[in-house]
Amino acid sequence: MATVPAWLRRAVPDVQSLAGKDIGDLALTAGAAIGALDAVVRRQERWAGAWRQRLALSAAAATAKQAGRVEDESALRDAVLLTRPGDFLSVGPAGSMLLAWRRLAGTPAEKLLTEASIGAVLDDLGLRRADEVVSDLADDLRQLSAAIGTVGVLTGAFAAAERYGFARAFGCWLADALLAQRLGWAHAVPLLGVEAALGASARPRRSASGSVATSIETAPESAKSLLAAQARCALRAIDLSAELERRADRLLAVAPKLRAKAADAVVNKLLSDDAIVASEKIAGMSDRGLRRLFDRLVELGAVRELSGRPAFRIYGL
Repeated sequence: MATVPAWLRRAVPDVQSLAGKDIGDLALTAGAAIGALDAVVRRQERWAGAWRQRLALSAAAATAKQAGRVEDESALRDAVLLTRPGDFLSVGPAGSMLLAWRRLAGTPAEKLLTEASIGAVLDDLGLRRADEVVSDLADDLRQLSAAIGTVGVLTGAFAAAERYGFARAFGCWLADALLAQRLGWAHAVPLLGVEAALGASARPRRSASGSVATSIETAPESAKSLLAAQARCALRAIDLSAELERRADRLLAVAPKLRAKAADAVVNKLLSDDAIVASEKIAGMSDRGLRRLFDRLVELGAVRELSGRPAFRIYGL
């Protein structure tokens, strides 16, 4: 089970205690936190899909709040899960924000920063742009990924989003995607989206060769704020992984007791996604059979009913 050393928790500052911190110390702290997170990612646990999607839900809720919307995690989950498959136009603006973060968590990391992926995410976030902007941004991100260090990648993601006039949430999305590619993860882990109070990002400048660069020397407070935020988010993700691991272990322990047809498919779905609606279409499982299976899993303490409703119920770890 994932653990975080007490010294690392003490070393990660909150927003109020950031003043006076040395940027070099913060870079080391953030690196240690990301290293601990990397160990969790590389275990490739069966519940990793549910973990990433649960983090995506939290990021989407923070994104919606920053955009002035009132939808919380439950409302966002309803917007997506209670919509007919393929009818993404009905999820609403806030539901589209969840789709953007679910895209980050579910798309292979090497495909996240293609022009097609960037354009789709901008659409999900409701950000208007011209096609040439997407092409230019994709070029800038390739340069960021290949040319500078980890701290520069972090500040550069926000600088790129700011340069093209996009919301801070998109900078969070880009930073998480770039981190996953830099560390060689199969899928990105939604991290920074939950931070509602990030400092102003470093403004980009063009080098003589035309490439985008950022200078942490010219915006040290910005870089410090982003490093501290990344460290806090990494620890939060690790803590959630430990919680979901306990729940997943309980589900896997009771799985052999399940007699329903296609029970294995239901278990795999619960381990790979944030939640399942009681009306989910699963091959070999009737609606009534699925409801009875969920009742049995709740009785065994293996899953939770997440909606609190008598109808249109939603289940997850």
